[in-house]
Amino acid sequence: MPTSRYVDFHAVKQAVTMVQVLDHYKLTERFQRKGDSLSGACPLHKGENPTQFRVSVSKNCWNCFGDCKRGGNVLDFVSLMEGVTIREAAIRISDWFNVVSEKPTKKAASSEEKQPAPSKDEPAQTPPKAASEAQETGPNKPLGFELRNLDPAHPYLTERGLSEATIAEFGLGCCNNGSMKGRIVIPIHNADGQLVAYVGRWPGDPPEDTPKYKLPAGFRKSEELFNLHRALQADPSLPLVIVEGFFDCLHLCQNGIARVVALMGCQLSHAQEELLAAHLQPGDHIILMLDEDDAGRAGREYALQRLATRAFVKVFGYGREGQQPTDLSAEELQSLTGDAV
Repeated sequence: MPTSRYVDFHAVKQAVTMVQVLDHYKLTERFQRKGDSLSGACPLHKGENPTQFRVSVSKNCWNCFGDCKRGGNVLDFVSLMEGVTIREAAIRISDWFNVVSEKPTKKAASSEEKQPAPSKDEPAQTPPKAASEAQETGPNKPLGFELRNLDPAHPYLTERGLSEATIAEFGLGCCNNGSMKGRIVIPIHNADGQLVAYVGRWPGDPPEDTPKYKLPAGFRKSEELFNLHRALQADPSLPLVIVEGFFDCLHLCQNGIARVVALMGCQLSHAQEELLAAHLQPGDHIILMLDEDDAGRAGREYALQRLATRAFVKVFGYGREGQQPTDLSAEELQSLTGDAV
């Protein structure tokens, strides 16, 4: 496997679905389709339980609740199937599905948005132990710049129910230039409050073949928990609420629940688990408030297994399929602790 070949992990994950990968391995006929979910016996550990391995089609992620107790994306799956590193898995997928990774050039990025390059392109040489664990590891480097002249009055932000105070506190706004032009940018900080990235959200439904979220090159979201630096300043006697997305977290904060973090996805990574462990106190309570859909349920079951040995963990029950935190009113959120089951 050539070590000098450039491969864009994000581009591969955007271009190839788990369904395509299962087709490649001729596994699709072994799975049952129900709504957004595929379920079947786990091909990784050759399981027999027909419901232990689940795939969320819309979120393009998978989980095994059998002997593997693993999950992740297409890279994680192929890495485990082939017994190779994440980088080698990305190259194989690229070859199978003709995915072209364009190496970024200095001219391609605005000088004010240029990110520090990752220290190396090669991840750890061991198979992943959990979702995304074997991708490039190590902390994201703090940025040497801040984006200026963002438009905090973009109508999408008010459409999502955010107040001027929330928009200002979190530094949200529409970017008018550079690689995030036309997107709502969301600043991401590490646990120490250092700015490490800007993630761009397309305002509304994106055009075909355009991703809803754009992550900057080199940024590893699995290494961070959105809003952790603020949550650590909240009353430690309150439960720590874990949600999936940025706007879930913003909605809860705006409604008075300050001790909340977002996974930036439906799967708890190993690095995020360690982040939580480093900042949890004896007797801490956690409330898992992931979306009420197949991917959310799979993600919260996995997180429950991982975190139950570190803290007292509850699962929030929505009561209706498809609900997520942004669907809850201020009154419903006030009874958050009581509704956890």
